[in-house]
Amino acid sequence: MVAAKLAMLIDTSKCTGCRGCQVACKQWNDLPAEATRNTGSYQNPPDLSPDTLTLVKFREIEKADRVEWLMFPWRCMHCAEAACVMVCPSGALSHNPAGFVSYDSGKCIGCGYCAMFCPFNVPRLRADTLSGKGKISKCTFCQDRVLNGERPACAKTCTTGALQFGSREELIAAGLSKVETLKENGFPEASLYGHDTLGGLGVTYVLVESPEAYGLPLDPQVPAMTYLWRKVTRPLAGITIGVTALGLVANFLIARRRIRAEEVRHGNP
Repeated sequence: MVAAKLAMLIDTSKCTGCRGCQVACKQWNDLPAEATRNTGSYQNPPDLSPDTLTLVKFREIEKADRVEWLMFPWRCMHCAEAACVMVCPSGALSHNPAGFVSYDSGKCIGCGYCAMFCPFNVPRLRADTLSGKGKISKCTFCQDRVLNGERPACAKTCTTGALQFGSREELIAAGLSKVETLKENGFPEASLYGHDTLGGLGVTYVLVESPEAYGLPLDPQVPAMTYLWRKVTRPLAGITIGVTALGLVANFLIARRRIRAEEVRHGNP
């Protein structure tokens, strides 16, 4: 049993861009490396994908008379008010009591609605060229590890302590304290990103610069269409899925009945 909501605090002032978290995520989830090319940026691959659920982002900014590098791990934010959960018609995405957005790939029908409505543009749709059916991919918070008392693979491998995992309440307090320390030491733009966003994110960031400098949305919101989708379109989609399932069962029973009739007719009762 999980006694308190769990979360992750990412302290960008400690991130060295080693990409250990990125590699650990691939190893634990058995995801292949991607063929990439040099795009002139340290960030590699250039974006999240079905095979890259955690990506170390790299931002280069000019400040006064110097250039600064900002690096931070990027993945699903595990919103308390999650648009993806609201629009998912199959129940593949849901809120886990432990505080993260759970994903059941077995229930995913590849509709892609979560990718359309996510204010952070995180879920990625994997196309299946054989069946024509896709599956979405996103960080699962290492739900198979966390629910068994283990830390997420990314947090376990982080050597600098930039990724901290534990009680959300304690991490928020630690994050706010670190922000105050940063402000006292020459970082006036320091802030804790996500602690009160979309009902409270399961992944929060200690930033040394403004969110815009990191390419993070300043005030992400659940798209207005999400609520209409949840009340009208999602129930209709659910009915469609149910009818389709019943149709498949009926087809199977009819086919089995015909096969049985043929067996009897040919003397194979």
